Amino acid sequence: MTELTAPALARTLLVTGASTGIGEACARHMAAKGWTVFAGVRSQKDADALKQDAAGDLRPIILDVTRPEQVDAAVAMIGAALGTQRLSGLLNNAGIAKMGPLAIQPLEDFEAHFAVNVFGLLRVTQAFVPLLGGDPARNGPPGRIVTITSVGGRIAAPFLGAYTATKHANEAMTDTLRRELAVYGIDAIAVGPGSVRTPIWDKAEKDNESGLYAGSDWAESLKVFEETMLTGGKTGLPPEKIAEVVEHALSSPKPKARYAPVPDKLTNFTIATRLPKRWLDAVFIKRFKLQKKR
Repeated sequence: MTELTAPALARTLLVTGASTGIGEACARHMAAKGWTVFAGVRSQKDADALKQDAAGDLRPIILDVTRPEQVDAAVAMIGAALGTQRLSGLLNNAGIAKMGPLAIQPLEDFEAHFAVNVFGLLRVTQAFVPLLGGDPARNGPPGRIVTITSVGGRIAAPFLGAYTATKHANEAMTDTLRRELAVYGIDAIAVGPGSVRTPIWDKAEKDNESGLYAGSDWAESLKVFEETMLTGGKTGLPPEKIAEVVEHALSSPKPKARYAPVPDKLTNFTIATRLPKRWLDAVFIKRFKLQKKR
């Protein structure tokens, strides 16, 4: 008697942080391109919203990267859905951002960035390495890991010290994973966008409405910086543009190790990353009114 087996899936992808913004755009885009996409969201409400009007095979799953039991459940569920196949890709996108001067930012806010952006990312990556190619019992080509970093992974802006610290960590982790996971044929690629039209900075603005830094020596400068970030969040690249870059990173026969989709890239990234640090200091100090006050 012939044994019945589950039909093989198309190329498969897990996206973390798919409720809004870049993660949502990537999940929808890749599903529409024929991939089976497991999209990590935080609630059933987010899952229902993501499925609405989506094309292709898009499968929302409840996944908070800071909760080990949810990561383990995602591995079990996706592993069962794959059968004996390997997972084609992991898109590490889940992240948070809160503005604040490092000298007085509450330590719990700083720690929260690392809990999601660094430890959560590593927790998911470690859990899915076997499905991507670490388990020799699985079939198919090894998968790829794509991590959404940021311009902040290369340039440390004032008032985003916690966020940029995690993104610098993400850049280093991606390089290390690419070199270590070569033993399985698993590639690791960074995508570091500039300003993107996503809700992340609206959330950061709401956090600052508490007045935590009002009356501090940085209050005026922080307001200028906040307005700059909110403007970038409204006029930056559409998240669908980042989704196209992610598709290329996942599909190209010879992908780059890092992509930098940045608006006005020459001035906002290329020159800024090549300026001597003291020169860049002067630019930030002047732009955000950080001159010595006393």
